[in-house]
Amino acid sequence: MSCRSPNHFVWIVVVASVATACATFGPRVSPEQAAARKAVLGRAEIWRQTNVRTMDVKRGPQQPGAFPFGATVVCSYRDKQLEGHSPKFACVIGSDDEVKVKFGGANGEVYGEVLATRLLWALGFGADRMYPVNVVCRGCPDEFGGTRLPNGDSRFNPAVIERKMPGSEWPREGSSGWSWNELDEVRASARASRAHRDALELLAVFLQHTDSKPEQQRVLCLPSQRVRTRGSCGLPFLMINDVGLTFGRANRTNAAETGSVNLVAWRETPVWKEPTGCAGNLPKSFTGTLENPLISEEGRRFLAALLSQLSERQIRDLFEAARVQLRLRNPADVSSGFATTD
Repeated sequence: MSCRSPNHFVWIVVVASVATACATFGPRVSPEQAAARKAVLGRAEIWRQTNVRTMDVKRGPQQPGAFPFGATVVCSYRDKQLEGHSPKFACVIGSDDEVKVKFGGANGEVYGEVLATRLLWALGFGADRMYPVNVVCRGCPDEFGGTRLPNGDSRFNPAVIERKMPGSEWPREGSSGWSWNELDEVRASARASRAHRDALELLAVFLQHTDSKPEQQRVLCLPSQRVRTRGSCGLPFLMINDVGLTFGRANRTNAAETGSVNLVAWRETPVWKEPTGCAGNLPKSFTGTLENPLISEEGRRFLAALLSQLSERQIRDLFEAARVQLRLRNPADVSSGFATTD
């Protein structure tokens, strides 16, 4: 097995490189809770097959609540505390459709969430649905900095609206999420092979998923499966939840200027830690639980086969959907100029 490092993290070079040979979680829990958790993780899925070649990356998932690319969405501000530090707010469409809006041209997550979720979705891995839109907000505070319209509403462009991946989060009570160390519990699962697990780890390296703390991943009970008993889950599915800090370079402090759609840093970051060997190049941040994962040959081949099915048109659509032309190539350097799809 020989996994070699590309000189640059350009898409086609990365795909070619991949295609060549090559803890403790949360607060204290009772033995019963630990056993239930181990059983759920042991039955979890990580990947479901898609027809990669036919996935419309620009339109994205067309499930109920989808928005066309660049649509103008009118909503009413809801004063509600949301987790995280990036600019966002809760807004209500119509009478009761509450959505989360991330906004701001300088907010890397507006671009990174679309890039990462559309890629994960197209390949068959779990992802929330992120729709790049323009938002007209009724009643948004002035300090949000939107463009004030004559009627007093505020326009936010660029912005993205989040729709959660269908399913219910598990467990319903207590600590949620999962640590990357816990993928070992999935190793013997009939529903998730080692190839699936290692492919997800290698894809996290590809994305430079720097903030890999447990809260950034979710355990879902898929909607077709009811919770059997209290604390149980019929068909668990492991997914990456928050992928705004991607398409840059992983870093110790999860600095957004470096880690969130810094395309200069991303293209210069090798996939593999060393010129030979199969350790992915993903240094752990201070919050992270994934560090330079060892990738099996099965996992490398599996991800390579998925990536190689993407057409040049789909790759172009991915970056167009994310509107990268509104993002500086290097957010820390104004002279770097704005990115282009090319």
